[in-house]
Amino acid sequence: MNKILALPLVLLAAVFNAQAQQAPVKGLIVTLKPTTENARETPQSARDRMQAVAREAGVTMQDGRAVSPRLQLLQLPAAQQGEALEATMRRLRLHPDVAAVEPDVRIKRRAIPNDPGYVNQWNLQAPSATFASAINMPPAWDLTTGSATTVVAVLDVGVRLSHPDLAGKLLPGYDFASEVEYSNDGNGRDNNPDDPGDWVSAADKRNSPALFGSCDVEDSSWHGTFIAGQIAAATNNATGIAGINWQAKILPVRIAGKCGALLSDILDGIRWAAGLPVEGAPNNPNPARVLNFSFGGDAACTSAYQTTIDEATAAGALLVAAAGNETGSPTRPADCNRVLAVGAVQENGLKTTYSNYGAKVGISAPGGTADRGLYSLDNTGTTVPATDTYGSKAGTSFSTPQAAAVVSLMLAVNPGLTPQQLLDRIKSSARPHTVVQGANSCEVTPWFACNCTTTTCGAGLLDARAAVVAAAPGILPTAAITPVSQPAAGSTITLNGSASVAGTGAALTSYQWTQVSGTAVTIQNANTAQATVALPSNADTFVFRLVVTDSTGRTDDEQVSITSVAAASGGGGGGASSWLWGAALWLLAGLAWLGRRSRRL
Repeated sequence: MNKILALPLVLLAAVFNAQAQQAPVKGLIVTLKPTTENARETPQSARDRMQAVAREAGVTMQDGRAVSPRLQLLQLPAAQQGEALEATMRRLRLHPDVAAVEPDVRIKRRAIPNDPGYVNQWNLQAPSATFASAINMPPAWDLTTGSATTVVAVLDVGVRLSHPDLAGKLLPGYDFASEVEYSNDGNGRDNNPDDPGDWVSAADKRNSPALFGSCDVEDSSWHGTFIAGQIAAATNNATGIAGINWQAKILPVRIAGKCGALLSDILDGIRWAAGLPVEGAPNNPNPARVLNFSFGGDAACTSAYQTTIDEATAAGALLVAAAGNETGSPTRPADCNRVLAVGAVQENGLKTTYSNYGAKVGISAPGGTADRGLYSLDNTGTTVPATDTYGSKAGTSFSTPQAAAVVSLMLAVNPGLTPQQLLDRIKSSARPHTVVQGANSCEVTPWFACNCTTTTCGAGLLDARAAVVAAAPGILPTAAITPVSQPAAGSTITLNGSASVAGTGAALTSYQWTQVSGTAVTIQNANTAQATVALPSNADTFVFRLVVTDSTGRTDDEQVSITSVAAASGGGGGGASSWLWGAALWLLAGLAWLGRRSRRL
């Protein structure tokens, strides 16, 4: 991460401003070379030499003055931009007395939004002694405020579509809450992802114990609306709060109502958000590259979850999930592979008392506490919607959208990044965890606010500017794997990473192939750009990983999923089919019951 931050500013300027339109300028700052006769040139002789340089270079100089002994401000008769300006500067640079030329541009103040609620969004500020965990948005916004083509899906209890701070920011979404008894909107699945409220009353539990007996009594949360505002509330409009991505669009995907979300609704919502087909639902014309998921379950990652995540990843979407609030190990989907699990830290960088922790956490971001929460969109209704407003909340639910929104900014500067590359870059660019004197390590007392390590709280603290820099094209090496069409079981395949490239100013020095999952196989030539694998005779799905390293020591990795197909075989039956079918039904019932336990975090 230090190498990323230490890249020359001129390189970063070239990356982020290459396509920007240069505003007209009327002055040029010219650095003169020292004279051979006298290094201590007088101000008058320097002005005279500047006039001579301009005349000999064919540049009309209207006026000028000294900025320093060697720097001269050359005023042009009229403002120039584009090719005309470049030509003028080129003529001056070619003069033997000139060391450098640059335009006298107007330097704007940093991209600080004018939304009045921004003063309450401490988590977005530059890190400080008071807010050590703040995610460093102002210098990130100097590089990019996002892209209107970036879509972020919010899979949640729905979104208040009428909230004024989401005006113009919402795409047509879908409601996957299938059970009328829990959906709370009078019907099942439809094309209206609005949030009708998810309250559970004491009367619900008393009158319908079969439905609500295991549910907690609680007011409506307006959970998805709060998250949508964090990601992309209308920004710099002198109203409300600032969204992290000023330009992105939100795709609202309703997966839950009262008491949480059914597993099948979650899986369908993930698939649809990523642009994959879902039976009974229309095709999604706006597939999301980033999926924000702030729900959790009470079980480890299951096959159904992992298969769906793998499919969404293959479609180009990264799932960003809350680590959970149980002060334990993350559960599905945060503990699934190919997911960015986000833990929560306090303003001073200590892990919050509630945040889950451990090896599955990918990165940490501010989650808020009872004393200092995070600020975003809300509603005053305790049951049905009332007045759209703003409020504070705390939890890993709300550390997650900060990471999801930063991922969307990374895509704004480099839309070609794959989900794995996004995950790698946001982790590699994280700031080191803070250490607060007097606090125990989270390995010792995780149920108290504690000092994080990379073992307990992920790669480090989310840093928006560093993540955007890490995403910039050419800054880091890029691992690239040629797709492999569905091979036959028992065949030999080639894993081809020849399209991988080094970072700027470097060369690739090593390749390393490893197997992530599937029946164990041997990778031949695993340390070369092209490796081979003899597949077993049984059909299976294999995931292989390529890590490339360049001459600066920077690395990148990518994964490829390959499913082999066995030769067709004859049909047949068996006496075991009936009990297998019965076992399958019990399994599905168990999964559905566990899915009911997927609660907002």
